[in-house]
Amino acid sequence: MVFVAMSGGVDSSVAAALLKRDGFRVVGVYMKCWTEGPECTSTDDERSARLAAAHLQIPFYVWNFVDEYRQRVVDYMLKGYKEGVTPNPDMMCNREIKFGLFFEKAMNLRADSIATGHYARIGRKGDYFQILKGKDPEKDQSYFLSFIKPNVLSKVLFPIGEYTKKQVREMARRFGLPNAERKGTRGICFVGNVEIEEFLRRYIPPKEGSIVDTNGKTLGVHEGAFYFTIGQRRGIKLPGGPYYVIAKDIPSNTLVVSKEQDDIFKNEVQLERMNWFVAKDIPLHQSVSVKVRYRQEDVLARVERKEGGFWVLQLAKPERAITPGQFAVLYQGDVLIAGGVIGGREKEID
Repeated sequence: MVFVAMSGGVDSSVAAALLKRDGFRVVGVYMKCWTEGPECTSTDDERSARLAAAHLQIPFYVWNFVDEYRQRVVDYMLKGYKEGVTPNPDMMCNREIKFGLFFEKAMNLRADSIATGHYARIGRKGDYFQILKGKDPEKDQSYFLSFIKPNVLSKVLFPIGEYTKKQVREMARRFGLPNAERKGTRGICFVGNVEIEEFLRRYIPPKEGSIVDTNGKTLGVHEGAFYFTIGQRRGIKLPGGPYYVIAKDIPSNTLVVSKEQDDIFKNEVQLERMNWFVAKDIPLHQSVSVKVRYRQEDVLARVERKEGGFWVLQLAKPERAITPGQFAVLYQGDVLIAGGVIGGREKEID
């Protein structure tokens, strides 16, 4: 029996259809995680998922994770911004909700596996189950899976990982799915299509502070350093730009900007909370490839554990806007080997 996380979108619906076609006993589940704000599409998403499950003639349930999502994902995001880093809620949503609570509840109901509509693949090497990049380089979502617990992988299926988005859309039409033409969603995981600053302003009140250049000269004012991220140029609202955010000081609520893009390029990344999918000595002293953000081309790098317990990536070429709180994801070929949070001292993830 496979429990499929059905979001209402075409990808997860096709995942369920493929599993049923292949003879699995399939159960569809919609996770209700957020119900606030005008951009929330929870009602429409649930209806779309329910119609797809009915078309496939599979059981369908709604599991309410609203309180847990607020505590584990939204609070994590707000706390990070208040502290001056740029967290990634999609990473934590996958770890805590989809491959956390959903996985645990499915296992308690005696599921053999869970499945999602992620564009990724599962592989195996010896005793290790691996996450592999999806076959469609334009849609590969392995980056967002780099923080889930490795011990769940033996019971995870990614049915659409071998296909391109175009192929998935065509299969949805052939299966006759009622959401075959439904457009994909963007924005914050489960929340809806909302700009991050707009969302933050609902929970973090504005606080006026200074905008300074690299010499400390005051250039203007802003409404809260926590609303900005490294490399950002929109919303600074200074004449004579563009200016780029190169640093922010949360205690003094100061934003440091520069006109020089070179100021936001670095070739060294310090990582904390490493989450390994392989034995930790495998990638050491070897070249790996790394993404420091989603939809970035892989960059060659060497990973080292420095004296004092730091994990450091030395990039083959400088990368733009390496941002504390975001994630760097390490690969060898198509194999995801680890993910880590950019910033501070290394601490093993629980």
